[in-house]
Amino acid sequence: MIRLRELTLSRGGRVLLEKVDATIAVGERIALIGQNGTGKTTLLSALAGDLAPDHGDIEQPWRDVIRLEQRLPASPLPAWTFIIESDPQLHAARAALSAAEHSGDGTALAHAHDGWQEAGGFSAEARCRALLAGLGFSEAQADTPVDALSGGWRMRLNLARALFARSDLLLLDEPTNHLDLDAILWLERWLLRYEGTAIIVSHDRDFLDRVATATLHLDDGKLVRYAGGYSEFERLRAQRQMQADKQRSADEARRAQLTRFIERFRAKATKARQAQSRIKALERMAEVAPIRQLRGIEFSLHEVGDSPDPLLQAEGLTAGYAPDTVILRKVELSVRRGARIGILGRNGAGKSTLIRTLVGELPPLAGEVRTARTLRIGYFAQQGVERLRADESALRQLQREAPQEREQTLRDYLGRFGFSGDDATRPVGPMSGGEKARLSLALMLWPRPQLLVLDEPTNHLDAQARDALADALAEFDGAVVLVSHDRYLLRATAEQLLLVADGGVREFDGDLEDYAQWLLKEGAAARGARADDTGAAGAAAPASAAAGNAPAPSPASGNRREDRRAAAQRRAQLSERLRPFEQQIAAQEKRLAEIEARLADIASQQADPALYDDVPRATALARECAALEREQADCEESWLTASTERDAVRQAFESEA
Repeated sequence: MIRLRELTLSRGGRVLLEKVDATIAVGERIALIGQNGTGKTTLLSALAGDLAPDHGDIEQPWRDVIRLEQRLPASPLPAWTFIIESDPQLHAARAALSAAEHSGDGTALAHAHDGWQEAGGFSAEARCRALLAGLGFSEAQADTPVDALSGGWRMRLNLARALFARSDLLLLDEPTNHLDLDAILWLERWLLRYEGTAIIVSHDRDFLDRVATATLHLDDGKLVRYAGGYSEFERLRAQRQMQADKQRSADEARRAQLTRFIERFRAKATKARQAQSRIKALERMAEVAPIRQLRGIEFSLHEVGDSPDPLLQAEGLTAGYAPDTVILRKVELSVRRGARIGILGRNGAGKSTLIRTLVGELPPLAGEVRTARTLRIGYFAQQGVERLRADESALRQLQREAPQEREQTLRDYLGRFGFSGDDATRPVGPMSGGEKARLSLALMLWPRPQLLVLDEPTNHLDAQARDALADALAEFDGAVVLVSHDRYLLRATAEQLLLVADGGVREFDGDLEDYAQWLLKEGAAARGARADDTGAAGAAAPASAAAGNAPAPSPASGNRREDRRAAAQRRAQLSERLRPFEQQIAAQEKRLAEIEARLADIASQQADPALYDDVPRATALARECAALEREQADCEESWLTASTERDAVRQAFESEA
């Protein structure tokens, strides 16, 4: 069992965790969550023994602790050999076996062979290859030298190395960042069978919902435990926030009552003792701090309005990088106005090749892609953050896109993406991956595109930014073509699913659960390896059909696409009916805020004794205050009426369904 006692951690003079306590039981899978910069990675470093606490203590009894490396590995060895050589137990067993063989001592050699078998040496290569296959490596890639692999595949090797070695405590920092959906599903199954204790930092809510048994939330230097995964954390946290808000409101009312009594009776001898007791009661009341909102960013997308239809058409399209490296053939695709298309497919199937061809970044090898003459496309590429200028600020890079626009307008726009104040003028180079991704989105959206083509837009974004993006895309009235391993984003955005497989593109007549089942059936054959059920090396069902056969959705899947479209139409109808009430409510809330601000200003002036030397001014302020209070009451009544009518319309609409 892990125990944190009065633990304080800091980095660069900034306290990240202050006197926190927590307990993690054996075999638990803990989701460690919090906004960027709250100390998640620092806490992992302390648990791994790489960082000493500033104060307090960590009781961590296990010796076999494996932490996912974040640095790119480098080695001339083939990938599978590199993984095996990285296992400390296998390395020690091999060294003992080699020494025994050179010593000529038969007894030592027998013991060394026993040690090699106990460490899993005889099955090491098979287990390693199965593990690499589960993470998406082909046989050729498994035999490729590490130094010859791309950065993304080398980062996957770090994960393979962490999973291959035996461990009691597994510390995973963003393990899904470089994985496609196929590999994420495989990793979920692996973790569900893992017998040790795992602590996982991730912003993928679906992944955490499936694997986490409990959640630790880092916020404002505190560490709070919740049962379940990310969705359960959000529900329980919302309940706690409501309770805290109620308690804070009650405390504020009690403070106001005590304060009024003290001010009224402090000078009266008959009430002096009671006034003193209330002063002490007021001092004893603990201040209930409001729970900070998680959502720090709101992506507010533009309205497209009228646009051409269709926006884009591909006919007889052959896509690839050269005539001898064809990836996709005979693609027929039409993107209509308002389309919401999610593109599925295993890693390497050609998803990125397809969308790069659609947006014109790759020329077609055959066939054609026709776009509407006035179409504006916004394209977010996986490697888009690498194209940002490291020595320039976010503001400067946006000014290059809009040289005629006022600086304040550009600053206001960047503020919607989390770049306000000095953040808009600091160089991009030292920014985090999430900040760079947000800036890439901001630059892409500035021309107000009618079609968004997004290739893994949530990589590096934290959970709150992912939620904000999902909400914005759900409300966007333009067309979206999306490639993502983020199932929450796909479910919230896509109404039509396309499958890229076997050199072609076809409609997937099912949902993401059906796609997961299809991957289970086809995965082993497509990866060229079967799962090893005896160890924590991988899990996939045997192939039941040749790769590329049509998916076998559940009986209810045939109408799911139509159901999603009908649901989207009903949402639009409801939004149209509610719009007048929402506008009236918003107008009343705006006016109420203005009134409250003016009343506070008047109260401040009336608190100044010098005001009453100017009788006309004091009288005018009193009259204005009375008028504003009457208007405030009218606005509140109008707000309540509009809210009641809106709720009635919503209830009537839902009862019609």
